[in-house]
Amino acid sequence: MALTKSHIVDTIFDTMHYSKNESVAVVENLLEIIKANLEQGNNVLISGFGKFCIKDKTARKGRNPATGKDLMLNERRVVTFKCSGKLRDKINRKVRTT
Repeated sequence: MALTKSHIVDTIFDTMHYSKNESVAVVENLLEIIKANLEQGNNVLISGFGKFCIKDKTARKGRNPATGKDLMLNERRVVTFKCSGKLRDKINRKVRTT
């Protein structure tokens, strides 16, 4: 099951006792801050969670998998995520105990 924005809002509503509108505003503002920084080319580091990085991809040859025809992929920017060591340890601890 994927964690949705709606579920995050509900969790903030339930645990922080904010109103529903305040919970929505908190989530929306946080996401807007992250998006604005990524749009400007800034990396976003969230301690204990991970780092969102902007990577520049150069133009390259590709292939349409449906037709098999060669094509040229334009240069572009992509967002990558690298989880923190703490998060990686938590995830792997869960795997090792099951």
